[in-house]
Amino acid sequence: EVQCVESGGGMVQSGGSLRLSCVASGFTFRDYDMSWVRQAPGKGPEWVSAISLDGTSLYYADSVKGRFTISRDNAKNTLYLQMNNLKPEDTALYSCARTQEALVTLESGGSWGQGTQVTVSS
Repeated sequence: EVQCVESGGGMVQSGGSLRLSCVASGFTFRDYDMSWVRQAPGKGPEWVSAISLDGTSLYYADSVKGRFTISRDNAKNTLYLQMNNLKPEDTALYSCARTQEALVTLESGGSWGQGTQVTVSS
């Protein structure tokens, strides 16, 4: 079964930092582009960031550019999202997925699994 298990979320004050992790299984991790997606209460899902197979190409939504950094460790089948200078607007449930499936899910209105909650207070 294709699965990504997220962790590292929590509650922080505005301006704080968190590092999210996603351990993937059920597929050859190194062969896939990966993405982070988030969804805030009462809002639709939002694509946050993506990374190429070898980690050399990075992509970010304008809302997080300059504050978040995506990375991956293919030897550990793990995806990361370093989040700095967090804002209350970043409060959401964060999920990881293969980019291709993430985009399809965004278009269809589906979900990605358990995710990890990030809450940023003022």
